[in-house]
Amino acid sequence: MSLLSADSSAPTAAVGGRHAAESRLSAIDPARYGATRNHLAGAVTRLSPYIRHGVLTLAEVRDAVFARLREDMGSPAAGSLQGELFGGVGAADGTVAAGAGEKLIAELGWRDYWQRLWRQWGDGIWHDREPLKTGHPPDAYAPDLPADLAAAATGLACIDAFAAELMGTGWLHNHARMWLAAYVVHWRRVRWQAGARWFLRHLLDGDPASNNLSWQWVASSFSHKPYLFNRSNLERFSSGRFCAACPLADRRGAGGCPFDASYEALQARLFRPGAPLAPAAAAGARPEPPAAGPAPRRPLVWVHGEALGPANPALLAHPAAPALFVFDADLIAGRTATTGGIAAAGPGAVPLAPGRLRFLRECLAELPVDVREGEVASELLAAAAALGADGIVTSRAVDPRFATIAAQVAVALPLQVLEPEPFVALPFDGPGAPDLRRFSRYWRRAEPLVWGGATADTGNR
Repeated sequence: MSLLSADSSAPTAAVGGRHAAESRLSAIDPARYGATRNHLAGAVTRLSPYIRHGVLTLAEVRDAVFARLREDMGSPAAGSLQGELFGGVGAADGTVAAGAGEKLIAELGWRDYWQRLWRQWGDGIWHDREPLKTGHPPDAYAPDLPADLAAAATGLACIDAFAAELMGTGWLHNHARMWLAAYVVHWRRVRWQAGARWFLRHLLDGDPASNNLSWQWVASSFSHKPYLFNRSNLERFSSGRFCAACPLADRRGAGGCPFDASYEALQARLFRPGAPLAPAAAAGARPEPPAAGPAPRRPLVWVHGEALGPANPALLAHPAAPALFVFDADLIAGRTATTGGIAAAGPGAVPLAPGRLRFLRECLAELPVDVREGEVASELLAAAAALGADGIVTSRAVDPRFATIAAQVAVALPLQVLEPEPFVALPFDGPGAPDLRRFSRYWRRAEPLVWGGATADTGNR
């Protein structure tokens, strides 16, 4: 599902900003991550909120993983491992066995994969990409989240703990997200879009691509089969702490734990094998930002929510220029497809939770940027006029809303869009672009290139 999760046994809200991000980045342990990441108490990174908002780029995290692996190989005995870790051991299918850092680098690959799909499909990520494999038609699923789930009051200790942590801290371990999503879609028979909107309202790393397509993976509208879990799986990876405190744990039958069964029994209970499949929905629009204009001599730098770090190419290109971030009033109120609101044919506005806005403000406080709130294009143009700017410079964002705003700006003033450093040197579109029908196809192309780059000295980047 989504990536780079952390220990849900420590339910505290993350602090925004580059200082906090670098502190977490310096603590990564690729080997322990790979061995323990599926456990709620595992050595995961909790970097996802910083990656989502560009406080850290995927390229920076990639290079930090390589640097940590070099440190771990510093002893004389480590020399024989260098070929495996950095050159890779070619497998029969052409992939690379990357040793201790393989799982962590692959998780970064998942993030890049989801972003490529969002760039390709636009707001189509809010529609089923494939027919459901549950045997149930789409109208068998309720459109809204049940009230007891939204109140963390289902009576199930695990589910209520996950819901409370989501809403209280803006974060959940990856495995907890999968369990919670499966419960929403399969046990409660609720449309995945309702769950995706709930997550995006609260998650500090609320990225629509990673979020929505992970929900679709659970629901089976972007996977070969629906994702399920049972009590044994939950107890194993949570150390049994929820079951020990659950009033339903020892009850049998209809009033007991709904997860206490074999996978075969749960599949028979929840799904309808052989039932006709419903067709998938249309792909959705994919607006493109206007073509890059010439570099202005007196620019205003537009900083947006995907580039809140020092690697922002617009800030790097114009360090002395005035910079502006605009809190998008429609996005904050949940009236955009980015949040699953009205623009995505949702049930209504889905405003961002206060914790999400707090995190963004903390990130902005460490940047040389002025902050406004309102209609983004209007605020940018007003600021440019007041400053006497002859153009606006920004960095490319994947969110389709960026392209819409950029087009509005470009009608009135020259706009230059700079490309951020990519995670892997593969084109997003056209000849040479990887096959995105499944992650495994993308990763067969991307993984050797990513690990091939590890042979370069990235320590001073």
